[in-house]
Amino acid sequence: MLTNNLRILCLCLGFISLNGCSPVEDPSLYPAFNTDSARPIPEKPRTGRNPQGNLYWGDLHIHTSYSTDAWTMGVRATPDDAYTFTRGGEIEHAGGYGIRMKRPLDFAAVTDHSEYLGLLRATEPEVPLSVRSYSERMRHDGKLANTIAFLRTTFGFHIKDVGVQGWEEFTRAAWADTIAAAERHNIPGEFTTFVAYEWSSAPEKRNLHRNVVYRDTNVPAIPYSSLNSNDPRDLWAELERQRQQGMQVFAIPHNGNASDGKMYDAVMFDGSPMNARYAATRMRNEPISEIFQVKGSSEVHPSLSPEDEFAGFELVDEKLAQEGGLSKPKGSYIRDALRTGIEMSHAEGFNPYRFGVIGSSDGHNASSPVEEDNYHGKLPLLDGSAATRLRTNSYLPQRMPGGTVWGAAGLAAVWAEENTRAALFDAMLRKETYATSGPRMQVRFFGGWNYEAGLLQQDDWVAAARASGVPMGGELPAGNGAPTFVVWAMRDPAGGNLDRIQIVKGWLAADGKAQEKVFDVAWSGDRSPGPDNKVPPVGNTVDVATASYSNTIGEEQLSVVWSDPEFNPEQEAFYYARVIEIPTPRWSTYDAKTLGIEAPEPASLQERAVTSAIWYRPGPVAGADASNPQE
Repeated sequence: MLTNNLRILCLCLGFISLNGCSPVEDPSLYPAFNTDSARPIPEKPRTGRNPQGNLYWGDLHIHTSYSTDAWTMGVRATPDDAYTFTRGGEIEHAGGYGIRMKRPLDFAAVTDHSEYLGLLRATEPEVPLSVRSYSERMRHDGKLANTIAFLRTTFGFHIKDVGVQGWEEFTRAAWADTIAAAERHNIPGEFTTFVAYEWSSAPEKRNLHRNVVYRDTNVPAIPYSSLNSNDPRDLWAELERQRQQGMQVFAIPHNGNASDGKMYDAVMFDGSPMNARYAATRMRNEPISEIFQVKGSSEVHPSLSPEDEFAGFELVDEKLAQEGGLSKPKGSYIRDALRTGIEMSHAEGFNPYRFGVIGSSDGHNASSPVEEDNYHGKLPLLDGSAATRLRTNSYLPQRMPGGTVWGAAGLAAVWAEENTRAALFDAMLRKETYATSGPRMQVRFFGGWNYEAGLLQQDDWVAAARASGVPMGGELPAGNGAPTFVVWAMRDPAGGNLDRIQIVKGWLAADGKAQEKVFDVAWSGDRSPGPDNKVPPVGNTVDVATASYSNTIGEEQLSVVWSDPEFNPEQEAFYYARVIEIPTPRWSTYDAKTLGIEAPEPASLQERAVTSAIWYRPGPVAGADASNPQE
């Protein structure tokens, strides 16, 4: 077996062709951040209480220098920086330039890895980016020097090299700092923070990570980590114990796409069959899942849904380990999980996969890199500048994570009565949430039995829809005829027009196997469905050379009252809405323009929103919903 040093030497020899000695040209690194001229947190109006729900935008997945991977890769920003950024203030990127969201968020959570939380920031071991910063190396070093620094960081350092005795002391201190930062930036009615962390289990390089989010500051003295156990059942058991002590908490799985089929498997962690207790425990502890983020989409995979022409969106289907390898699609994507759930409901009498959805970024620069035209990457050494992301500085091998594979995504959308921890937390428990790939299109989705065709023309249609039906995340009681759904969508005022609204249906066939179908239910322009009942493409106005587009196609708003034409009251089913934008430039196209090079493919993408599902089960509704963690 090669030692670390010998492995580094061999890899350096393999990259010796990259040995340019002068710094690479990278306009994205300039101008340098200036503390004196940094833009402060802007004033933000408070929103009042609305019993029909206000829409709030957030990111529940942000890392800072308290995470070991972020610190090693050059990040020095803190939880305070993360909240300054998400509130609309300017902070310094590890690349030495200023970063700022064009529009502030409404809520956020710092979710640093609980494994050795804060250890590297506190001990400052000697690694390449602690000797000289990422910013200095990118501005002044050539390709060979940066290649060596990258290899030494990636292959020549292990956290155990710094000694981990007493790591609990550092973790307690970092956790206390995280809580204090959340308290400093929590402004009820204006901006909400959640105390949170990431449990980062990856058995056999399969991603089973969860973000753990608390309703208030009644939290444990130290976060639970995969150092305690990498079995999700043990995490849930710990959260159950905390709940018995008065803490209110849930976990959010993410990157099922990289789980190799384990995130939404048909068996338990150890391969044994599921049972009703397991399903109830999982749903108590995981009411929502994250489906859009930098490391790819976890909604649907083309091999699992070959009839869905939009299934190939921002796919990252490799495991997260350095050695890579494809992640098995089955059991890795949420639509497949919803189908598995209704199959198990029929065959076993329980469903472990009745969860809602959100998006979040997984940004590691104490930031949310979700804006395509304002993208600054996830981990500095891997993608901290335009030249690094598009590999024109070429100190990175193409097989490494990052590059053009990662995307600028995603955001959590929550319909809550007000912008407070309690209201947002409770809305997430009831799954009145949706995910977007970054844009802020507004989406409402309700299901009922008696919605009239003219419902959307009523001034108080939301109240009427809620009064006689259920919102996204709900369950339809038994009714007469076919269920009717109302979907309303408004484009992001700073984004692309809308192409179409779709309703994705999954149902249980007579043989006990789940089927699916995607219905185009509203669309822009004068297009008509073809013989296959699919609406033709909307077109594409993207000018790749200028990284621009025109809203001359699509619509600002789409809405529909739709009744399922193929409904069978004996078949269990789920329905969710998907809203598709017209094509707009991808972040890589904006970067290519900055660098003056040809844009890589895909040069454009169709951003989207995906709602939490509405479920239908034959017969009367059961009493308490087992998916509510507080019951």
